[in-house]
Amino acid sequence: MTEPTYLREIRASYDTVAVDYADFVRTALRSDHLGRAMLAAFADLVRAEGGGPVADIGCGPGHVTAYLHGLGLDAFGIELSPGMVEVARRDHPGLRYEVGSMTALDLPDGELGGVLAWYSILHTPPEVLPTVLAEFHRVLAPGGHLLLGFHVGDERRRKEEGYGHRIAMDLYLLPPERIAELAARAGLVAQARLISESDRPGGAPQARLLFRKAQAGG
Repeated sequence: MTEPTYLREIRASYDTVAVDYADFVRTALRSDHLGRAMLAAFADLVRAEGGGPVADIGCGPGHVTAYLHGLGLDAFGIELSPGMVEVARRDHPGLRYEVGSMTALDLPDGELGGVLAWYSILHTPPEVLPTVLAEFHRVLAPGGHLLLGFHVGDERRRKEEGYGHRIAMDLYLLPPERIAELAARAGLVAQARLISESDRPGGAPQARLLFRKAQAGG
């Protein structure tokens, strides 16, 4: 089966910027107080359900995977870009990082205590999001949690330059209500929603949505 163009563009673009992107985001969580609060709540909830592995899907250079590990989770990263995976393994040699796509995760059903997609669905065309959310639901154990981070809006933007390089890929601003609706259709129960304004002039608001996979029979 032919790979979709958008996946090829994402892979090539992030392979190109991997080293510079890693430098750019290395300290990003330090100033993201609300984001850290949601990550901490996510970690607490995963541990309360008995722990279990947590996949950071679209993990980029692995800095958030490492943060989850520091919160006591058995976290590992999955990333489409081999260049990003190489940087993640370089910077965090004690953690596991693998190449993979969120549209077809190479994971067994019901294996994970948690799934994190931290600003990694922003390149996914809206029509593909039901497939992605169905995959997240499939790999979560009953009672497992999903945390999504994304930029709020309802538009597609073309990105042709970033982190000092020429690139070519689309990014999507997404309506939280629509994502919540798609998650519910996938069988995920909404738990919490945090919307914060951008600290950059003209920047898009940010959404962090937390979901739970229902227990069997519940």
